[in-house]
Amino acid sequence: MPSVVLGMSGGIDSALVAALAVDALGADRVHGVGLPSKWSSEHSLSDAEDSARRLGMHYSVVPIAPMVDAYEASVELSGVAAENLQARVRGTLLMGLSNQHGHLLLATSNKSEVAVGYSTLYGDAAGGFAPIKDVPKTLVWDLARWRNASARERGETEPIPQNSIDKPPSAELAPGQQDSDSLPSYEVLDAVIADYVDRDLGMAELLERGHDPEVVARVLRLVDTAEFKRRQSAPGTKISLKAFGRDRRLPVTNRWRETLPTVREGAQA
Repeated sequence: MPSVVLGMSGGIDSALVAALAVDALGADRVHGVGLPSKWSSEHSLSDAEDSARRLGMHYSVVPIAPMVDAYEASVELSGVAAENLQARVRGTLLMGLSNQHGHLLLATSNKSEVAVGYSTLYGDAAGGFAPIKDVPKTLVWDLARWRNASARERGETEPIPQNSIDKPPSAELAPGQQDSDSLPSYEVLDAVIADYVDRDLGMAELLERGHDPEVVARVLRLVDTAEFKRRQSAPGTKISLKAFGRDRRLPVTNRWRETLPTVREGAQA
């Protein structure tokens, strides 16, 4: 496959993956596609276009609202099912473009999302290669800032729009949706993932390190139950102590669960 294609949302993940692809392959071999739904904000569209313009890569827009409407006219979906339908329509379109033109589809999920299953099977998880699969969300921001700083030092155009770095992350699958509606802050989440996944710490050790008990219980449950999604995800670059798929594979289903220790009133956790 001599070229790559990826969905451009205007967010930091797709902006960083686009910059990585252009750095690796050259702008003429990278094709970005904006796939706005009825919930997509104006800044998402403008930031995606700005990102492609800065990089000099190919860019096109395919609105998905008419396709989503056609699905919803045939079957009744609501809540998360309706939200995920939008992601799956995008995945189908991107795979179609991959087949038609011989592009390799790049998935843009980061390690934080992959860890807790904050992605849609056959939607944004679709792809042949996932460049930032092993990159925590907090490191995604750091890399974006570093790449822009590196461009400034060389007198080049900063490849990643500042608005993509600054704005709150959102899947934009529902009105006013933000990642913080479903997940702890990425700073908190990444710290737990690093200790649980990379360092293999158990529940008691995580609490000893000062992590919030409720956050720990929630994150561990999300990580453990998302294994079936990770088994179906694209391969990706390894940069951490323990990468999903390569270094960490657990049973997809089991009856074992580590529970929080009982804390008596007046006792220390």
